[in-house]
Amino acid sequence: MRETQRVLLAVALFLLLSWQHALGQFRQQPGTDLQAERASSAEANATTGGVDTADLPPLGVYVRRSIPEKTTPIPYTYVREADVLWSKIIWRTIDLRQKINLPLYYPTVTMKDRKSLSQALLEAVMNREVSAYEPEKSLTSPGDEFYSRLTPDEALQRMGAYVKQTTQQSMTTGRDTVIVEKQDPQWAEVRELLVKEEWFFDSKHSRMQVRIMGICPVRVTPDEVTGKMVRRLTFWVYYPECRNVLARTMIYNPLNDAQTTSYDDLFFKRRFDSFIIRESNEYNNRSVSDYKVGGVPQLKESDKIKNNLFIQEHDLWEY
Repeated sequence: MRETQRVLLAVALFLLLSWQHALGQFRQQPGTDLQAERASSAEANATTGGVDTADLPPLGVYVRRSIPEKTTPIPYTYVREADVLWSKIIWRTIDLRQKINLPLYYPTVTMKDRKSLSQALLEAVMNREVSAYEPEKSLTSPGDEFYSRLTPDEALQRMGAYVKQTTQQSMTTGRDTVIVEKQDPQWAEVRELLVKEEWFFDSKHSRMQVRIMGICPVRVTPDEVTGKMVRRLTFWVYYPECRNVLARTMIYNPLNDAQTTSYDDLFFKRRFDSFIIRESNEYNNRSVSDYKVGGVPQLKESDKIKNNLFIQEHDLWEY
């Protein structure tokens, strides 16, 4: 009898100590969680521009964790070479002036809670998370085949940023004065995106699939001599290499601030509007503009190539 009482007393004492410990942890938890959430939110909201946001307050009444830092991109299905019956390389242009493409264009300034696609890509290049490649064709570089790498400083200059130092001599004292002129990347000039992708028919899954291979921001700037607006290719990025970065980068939802998604999800679901400008061919992969003159004939040729992709898949079946 006494042994049973001792066991019950020990169990009651253990439960009492456990309850006191849990109560103490519960009282301390809210403050600790709030500090951790604020720190996590500050790190997630840090954007380009070199601004330290670690000590800044959150942007809303709650801590936004819709896209954690450890988010990984949606994996592709494995494709064997033997399963690919047919493939075609397609180049297309995304016009950022289109309403559906505006989330890819804005913001054109540095903001705390979001960044444009060009800002996200350049930041990844500057942090050496992604490699930038030469976009123009030359004797040493084929252009869009990811052959010649650019340094981060070269990629920064391609986006319109520069630092110039000039020396002026005073007429009175004769001393030299160094004047530093600095310009930030011109985000507002990025009006288009070039996308290189491969369409292929996967016999294992019996369906047509598409994989984006690369993205190139395009600046539209006035020519220094003629003043006419010209398109300037900045740099190519290999899309599979930058998927991890884009999966962690939030894209603005114009319909609901509380529901966000990532750039990788946008491209994975193909929620953008574009038109085809080139397909792989025997004529040095010439563009549609090389053999069609005028905007309307070029758009008709673009629709023809798009329709051929549909017919290629449709004709593989018998009804």
